[in-house]
Amino acid sequence: MQTPRRVRDLGVVVGTQPTGPLNAITDVPGVRVGQTTISTGDLHTGVTAIVPDGYADGLPAAVAVGNGYGKLVGSTQVDELGVIETPVLLTGTLSVFRVADALLTWLLDRDPRATSLNPVVGETNDGHLSDVRRRPITPEHVHAALDSASADRPAEGCVGAGTGTSALGFKAGIGTASRTAGRGTVGVLVQANFSGTLTVLGTPVPAAPLDADGNSCMIVVATDLPLDARQLGRVARRAVFAMGRVGSDFSPGSGDYAVAFGTHRPPAFADRELRPVFQATTESVEEALLNSLTMATTTVGYQGRTAQAVPHDLVRPR
Repeated sequence: MQTPRRVRDLGVVVGTQPTGPLNAITDVPGVRVGQTTISTGDLHTGVTAIVPDGYADGLPAAVAVGNGYGKLVGSTQVDELGVIETPVLLTGTLSVFRVADALLTWLLDRDPRATSLNPVVGETNDGHLSDVRRRPITPEHVHAALDSASADRPAEGCVGAGTGTSALGFKAGIGTASRTAGRGTVGVLVQANFSGTLTVLGTPVPAAPLDADGNSCMIVVATDLPLDARQLGRVARRAVFAMGRVGSDFSPGSGDYAVAFGTHRPPAFADRELRPVFQATTESVEEALLNSLTMATTTVGYQGRTAQAVPHDLVRPR
């Protein structure tokens, strides 16, 4: 057994830009995260809620689709209007619709005048370790994740929507990281559940393949830089690109999505100033994905299937 550790604690430093104080998505002011975890017997799943201040008034946002084999509720309206008007929630594949409905109830309870809302809920398939057909997520699980959202560094690994996920041949889960970029911050949270060969700072770390193939990655990018929806779309695409840096094979059975939002409505931001923002995004995604692995623990799940944690000695620089 090994103690879960973030990759920086193992001597792995991704990129050159400085991190935020927590090295987490919650380094972006006004962004909070809450999680509910179900881990018992044949059930290993949960909910992760990313809750930005000001969502009810609409925040600039964009979605990038790397491979559309997935269920991202609410994405077409985000594409059309360039805003999110709710928190962003993550869960397991067959629970995504129940989570969206529970989020809608939570929002309606807070706004008695609302007649139209667009819940944004993403998923990855945790069916290798969890009995997805049971669809165990209840409104209480969703509301608990939303109500517990805080600005602390989110728990990583086998928690929330990452409780039953695996990536790159090993047990994975939730990961987070951040970078400062000029006069602002870029923060990332990932739900990692995809195939390929784990690659750490360019060095492959082969593993025996899991039975699960593909099964997706959700990436949420937040920033307090005043970017508009078009620019956030450019950022979101770089977030998906960054999956290749850790060894994703972008399997045809994988749904790879990024949702990027800004907490400040943009007065103006020149495209020529985006270079450090793009770098902050790719570095944060790479580190968050690695954290999702090194913070996970070996899990025995549905029908006795096992996903092994990545041995830290394989990750440490040689």
